[in-house]
Amino acid sequence: MCTLVVLHRPGHDWPLLIAANRDEMLDRGWDGPGAHWPDHPGVIGGRDHLAGGTWLALNHAGVVAAVLNRQGSLGPKLGKRSRGELPLIALAEPSAAAAAEALTRLDAGEWRRFNMVIADRTGAYFVRGLASGTPQAQPLPPRLSMVTARDPNDATSPRVARHLPRLEAAPPPAPPDQWESWRKILADRSGAVESQFNITPQGGFGTVTSSFIALPAAGPPVWLFAPGPPDEAPFSPVALTG
Repeated sequence: MCTLVVLHRPGHDWPLLIAANRDEMLDRGWDGPGAHWPDHPGVIGGRDHLAGGTWLALNHAGVVAAVLNRQGSLGPKLGKRSRGELPLIALAEPSAAAAAEALTRLDAGEWRRFNMVIADRTGAYFVRGLASGTPQAQPLPPRLSMVTARDPNDATSPRVARHLPRLEAAPPPAPPDQWESWRKILADRSGAVESQFNITPQGGFGTVTSSFIALPAAGPPVWLFAPGPPDEAPFSPVALTG
C-alpha cells in the first residue's frame, strides 16, 4: 500500500509539495528515476522491470503523475494491463487538468482498481479507477491531502488516521532541501504494520523507495529520491533532463 502526500498552496512560492513512499514486493526489480521511455520524451520517472511502467513520474511541463493500488488489488492480473502505463498516459498532456480529463476517457475495465494523483503548479486531482466504467476525477482542495489505497484523507485507513494529523501539525518543508519535518514521518516504522508509514518488511513486502517533489511558482522542479526505505537510504537530487 503506497502512500502519497500532496500539499497544494495556490499563490505560494512553492505551490505544490509531494512526498511519496513506494511499497512493493522486495524482489520486484526497478530502475531509479530517469528518462527511460524514448517514446515518451521529457518524462522522468522510476521504471518497473516487470511491466516497464512507472509508479511516479513527471514531464517537461511540470506535471506529476502517480498511481497507487486500491484495496485488494496488489500485483498484476492476467488479462489486465499494467497500471504503470497510466502515469505515462497522463504525462502525454501539458497540464494536470488536461491529464485528469484524458484519464476519464479511458476504459477503467482494462486495469485493476487504481488511485491516481495528477498535479502541477496550478492544481491537483485525484483519479479513481474501479475496474469498470470510466475513471472518475475530482480536484484536490488547496490543503494537505494524504492518499493510500482508499480515497483521499479517508480516516478508515489506519495509516491516514495516525499520520494525517501529524503531517498537518508539522511545519511544511522548505524546498529545495529542507524536508526533515516530513522525512521523520515518512520514516516512521513504529506501531502496528497497518498504520506504519514506512512498512517493516514482512512476507517479502515493504517500503522500497521514497521521494520528495516540489514545484516552484517559477523555475524547475525539485525531486529528491531515496533508493530504499527513508529511514535507511539517503535522499539525492534527481537529474530532471532527458
